[in-house]
Amino acid sequence: MSKVTKKTLNCRGHLVDLTVPAVMGILNITPDSFFSASRSTVEKSVETAHTMLANGATFLDIGGYSTRPGAAEVSPAEEADRVLPVIEAILADSPDALLSVDTFRASVARQAVEAGACLVNDVSGGLLDPNMFSTVASLPGVPYVLMHMRGTPQTMQTLATYDNIVTEVIDELTAQLAVLRALGVHDVIIDPGFGFAKTPAQNFFLLNKLPTFQVFDEPILVGLSRKTTIWKTLGITADEALNGTTVLNTAALLNGAAILRVHDVREAVEAVKLTQRLTFF
Repeated sequence: MSKVTKKTLNCRGHLVDLTVPAVMGILNITPDSFFSASRSTVEKSVETAHTMLANGATFLDIGGYSTRPGAAEVSPAEEADRVLPVIEAILADSPDALLSVDTFRASVARQAVEAGACLVNDVSGGLLDPNMFSTVASLPGVPYVLMHMRGTPQTMQTLATYDNIVTEVIDELTAQLAVLRALGVHDVIIDPGFGFAKTPAQNFFLLNKLPTFQVFDEPILVGLSRKTTIWKTLGITADEALNGTTVLNTAALLNGAAILRVHDVREAVEAVKLTQRLTFF
């Protein structure tokens, strides 16, 4: 089983050990998430967060802007109005919870961290807000998920043309990582961006080549949960894609994933526990 070199993250003074892969639970505070069961309100989010933490989630990722292909635009103010009350409510219920904010906007990221979030998950890799990197650099002890995407959620699927997808994705991430490093951001998580400006066939190819991303010597996050790549390949719906998600999560773990971003925490934690047993042989 592959291992990354870096195995810890400093989340605002809380040292997270990634020697055993971690699970990040998804909380979508949106009315149009592609997986209907993940759409949430403040009250439901607190209940779901409590369950996810009890089931073994290390992180909870809170997003107020749907990034599914063709998603509607949401203003920064509305996005903040969605996520901030949820962050505050979850921390009031579970003060030790490690919360991530899923946003590509620097203003939302800053407000979320001020409200108690300890990690920024940016699907755009810093390309959609010129202030994102400097904002993250000004937030001590806040790791940053650097994800690969082209275009915007509205246009990304028209930009899935590559000569060599692995090389190009790594090169594009490398350029952004260099900027982060120059600004003094130390804890960076690499996300190849499954489903973002990538076809299902390209997603499968990237998953097979996931060990290549260890060139960064940074933790690798994989987000495949209930995505189109799974349910279209199987001829089912997102609601029926849990088993397929577990299969691909297992492949990701065997190929070096350090964090799984998922809708279904218990099943992902079980996948981690079982794949870890393979290291004994």
